[in-house]
Amino acid sequence: MKKPNFSHLSQLAKDSFSAVLAVAATALVLLLVRRDVVGEGVIALVFLMPVTWAAYRWGLAAGMSAALTAAFIFDFFFIPPFYSFTVGNLEGWLILVIFFAVAIIVVERIQSTLSRAQSSEQEAVMMYEFSTALAGLRSQDAITHSSARFIRLRFMAELVIVSTQLKNQTQPTVACEPQDKAAATTKPDRILPILNSWGLVGEVQIWCGAEITIPSIESRLMRNLALQIGLAIERVQITEYEFQRFSAHQIASE
Repeated sequence: MKKPNFSHLSQLAKDSFSAVLAVAATALVLLLVRRDVVGEGVIALVFLMPVTWAAYRWGLAAGMSAALTAAFIFDFFFIPPFYSFTVGNLEGWLILVIFFAVAIIVVERIQSTLSRAQSSEQEAVMMYEFSTALAGLRSQDAITHSSARFIRLRFMAELVIVSTQLKNQTQPTVACEPQDKAAATTKPDRILPILNSWGLVGEVQIWCGAEITIPSIESRLMRNLALQIGLAIERVQITEYEFQRFSAHQIASE
């Protein structure tokens, strides 16, 4: 059974409390202004500011805490009858419901945008590291083994097997990580084809293992990983072809 991460829970509690304080501070400023000077619509817009800030600064839990707190304070202090959680008319209900719905949508959209940005940044870093690791390799065997090692370490997979086979080869070049791992008796969780200009040149087989989540083969990250392997194999093929042409030309000139 997985133990709870108390440090993480403590940080969530602190962030949520900070979000509640931000909403309370906003309410205090609004209370200093006469209620007949600004209407409920303006007050609702003002309350969206700390909710948005909390979601951006402290995350989803803090954003939700801020939205709930803002809704309760809005109802208690700024919707008649005042100093009560009772809503006296339909207009008040509509304002409260619309405010809370908009606040939740704002929090969700902010978190979705931040998550996509963070995911894109992590993918970019991973692809840079992978392309750099493959750039200096000059053999098919080195590319195959380096790819298997990199994919296993980055995804914490139980087993990764990378096999590549060119048209002029009778046997594929196979790399298994970890090297001392016994052959798997189950089907791989992911099978990723390796393609380049010459067509299919191999595949990556990944066994995820328990409690490990790996992107699908249709994801941009997995397609880019396979593309980098294919390009590295293609570079080796071109180098070997040019070397063979040069050697043949040297022999012919002699």
